[in-house]
Order: sequence, then C-alpha cells, then structure tokens
Amino acid sequence: MRSAGRCRPFIALALGLLLGGLSTGARAQPRWATEADEAALRRLVPQAARFELVETGSRHFRAYASAEDSRPIGFAFFTTDLTPRIYAYKGRITMLVGLDVAGSLLGVEVVHHYEPFGYFSIDRPEFGEQFGTKQILDPLEVGVDIDAVSRATITVEAATRAIRQGARQLAREFLAEQASNQ
Repeated sequence: MRSAGRCRPFIALALGLLLGGLSTGARAQPRWATEADEAALRRLVPQAARFELVETGSRHFRAYASAEDSRPIGFAFFTTDLTPRIYAYKGRITMLVGLDVAGSLLGVEVVHHYEPFGYFSIDRPEFGEQFGTKQILDPLEVGVDIDAVSRATITVEAATRAIRQGARQLAREFLAEQASNQ
C-alpha cells in the first residue's frame, strides 16, 4: 500500500502528458488540428472558409463562411464527445457529423470503430450518405427512415442513436445561445 502512494505523482504526470501535453512556451496546435480532421470537416461543410473548436458546453466545431464572419453557417461534432455513453456491439463508434444552422444534417463520416460487421454496415458510404437528406426533427430511427443492415443491427442502431442524440443536443444548445444573445 505504501508504494501506491509514491506512484501517484508519476501517474498524475503520465496522465497530464497524455491528456494535455507539456507547455513548452511555443503555442501548440489544437489537438483536433490534424490533416484528417480538417479534411473531414471540409468534406462535411465545403462552403466553410474556417473552423473553430468550441469546448464550452458540448465540444464541437463551428464553421464560418469567411475569416471575418462571426455567425456560423454550420457545425460538426464527434459522436464520442456528445454521446459518450452510447456503445455498439464492441464499443463506441466515433463519427464526425455535420449539420447546418437550420437543422439539416450535412453528412456523417465514420472515423473509428471496433465493430466486427462494420465493413458491410457503417463503413459503407451509403450509411453516412443517407443522413445527408435528413433534418434533426426527422425520426432518425433504424427501419423507419434509416436503412437497417441484417446481422449488424446493434451497430447501426447505436450509430444512428449517437447521431440523432448528438445533433439534437447541439441544436438545442445553439438555439438557447441564440435566444440569450437577443
């Protein structure tokens, strides 16, 4: 038991390095600023000139039409940020979801998963494409307005639930923010 007390500072240091990195005086890139993240954001909201990571409230990205614009034209979020407790068959599914300010889903990109049947369900382009014509007030339910995939029901249902709940949560927060600014 005594050695566990001596390990705590090392565990705290290791966690700090993993979660936030060390400050070296130079400004580090935001942790989302990978080329793959930016390319996915640009595919989901192609009319955006710039993106901003917002970490107050629900962690998400805001898309702006120009560098000077202060009013967003769209949003994007990782499902694991907004709906972290939704698990599929083998774990969480990380998807990047885009939506506009009117509540239309712009698209979905599956970023990462451990699903054994993902290759013929959520990895197929048709899965994400079917959300591009949906509104956040649509049912967004498997078998109703989202295509079901035989032998991958748990995967598809969890992915759909994460998209639906995350998009609606972000829309509620944006509407509340807009109401408080008026």
